[in-house]
Amino acid sequence: MEAFRGRSILQFAAAFAGGGPDPVEAAEQALQAIDGCTDRSVFTVTTPLRANEEAAASAARHRDGRPLSLLDGVPVAWKDLFDLKGEVTRAGSVVLDEGPAAQDAALVTRLAEAGAVTIGKVNMTEFAYSGLGLNPHYGTPINPWSRDEPRVPGGSSSGSGVAVALGLVPIAIGSDTGGSVRIPAAYNGVIGFKPSSGRWPMAGGFPLSLTLDTAGVLCRTVVDAVIVDAAARGLVVPDLRRGRIAGLRLVVPTNVVWNGMEPDVAQNFEAALERLAAAGATIVRRPLPVLDAIVALNASHGPLAAVDAYRLHKDRLASDAANRMDRRVVKRLLSGRAIGPAAEQEIRATRTRLIDETLSLFDGQTLVAFPTIPHVAPPIAELEADDDLFVATNTKTLRNTLLGNFLDWCGLSIPSGFDHQGLPTACLLSGGPGFDDDLLATGLAAEALIRGPVASPL
Repeated sequence: MEAFRGRSILQFAAAFAGGGPDPVEAAEQALQAIDGCTDRSVFTVTTPLRANEEAAASAARHRDGRPLSLLDGVPVAWKDLFDLKGEVTRAGSVVLDEGPAAQDAALVTRLAEAGAVTIGKVNMTEFAYSGLGLNPHYGTPINPWSRDEPRVPGGSSSGSGVAVALGLVPIAIGSDTGGSVRIPAAYNGVIGFKPSSGRWPMAGGFPLSLTLDTAGVLCRTVVDAVIVDAAARGLVVPDLRRGRIAGLRLVVPTNVVWNGMEPDVAQNFEAALERLAAAGATIVRRPLPVLDAIVALNASHGPLAAVDAYRLHKDRLASDAANRMDRRVVKRLLSGRAIGPAAEQEIRATRTRLIDETLSLFDGQTLVAFPTIPHVAPPIAELEADDDLFVATNTKTLRNTLLGNFLDWCGLSIPSGFDHQGLPTACLLSGGPGFDDDLLATGLAAEALIRGPVASPL
């Protein structure tokens, strides 16, 4: 039962190649672990028939010595906004029911072509519109690092983060509009990779913002992220080499990202920087005015995601469906109504200008680094009881990660240790648009240095 629990993609691949448990047993173990999980809010649906069929085909390929890729036979879970053929895509809501999907989302097809075995769909914030992961319809997955009281899983890819942290699946695919992959990765102590826009296909994924949405992966190691990235781009094997810390330049902003930072989060980040510097990295601390510009633009005009989200849900918000939606999501969606055409035009023009201005930061050996989130996972109960606290906490949770979405930076969240309560903290490395290979290559070399002591909630 526990042969694959908490294992990485490479460990699955080694077991299959070495004549150990095969993909059929791996799929059976994953489904049994999900069925036996006490938290019934992690998965919204499992797909045993599909999983068994795909696993049997994978096992046959392994017996013949012709696996499709390192992903062949590895279980994967999907955030419930990606279409799976024959399943209803609900996007964390009870008002979205257009019948079973006629075909898989493009990204599902890519990973299936690499041999990945779809196990089912995982929970999420309704319509992907929160960084905390609460869901009144399907329940809120509990952060597995909770000790004193149940804590948030992070969102909106809440089930993705918890499923990987619990070892139910080695990889889960989420989406990231303002941090929805990197935040649950950070809160749950796993790896989270968000590519630049356009690197992974988004067709067949229910959108939040057609401007800012990207897909992403939550997994156990940076190597896992590299393997999934290759499959998502239609490659049989990854096409990058491990980077070097010697010669790496890390720009650490001294503005915006540190406001309200918890001491333990800052301490773990600084310890990681010290280890990286000792290995040859150059740490450059300076303000990045572009970050202040984004904060000011959001304050004066409103967030770009709100414009896109309101446009998408406008008719739904004017119907009876709004009464059956999460009140907090409704409030955020309605905020986009106040952003008029002139303000939207200014937001989009400013975004283009700021993206261009930051391109000079990145030269193949330079990344931006700061804590993924300024605080550890907060308790669920107090957020459920106080909507004002929910809004304030959600805003703070999203603050650091959404900067990268606005600038189309790729991002890699790596666990950086634990606070005094035993809750995970994380470091976010970011590269410019299209610098994904440099980011992942550096992540391969930096992961062990950033992680520090390793622990597991299992």
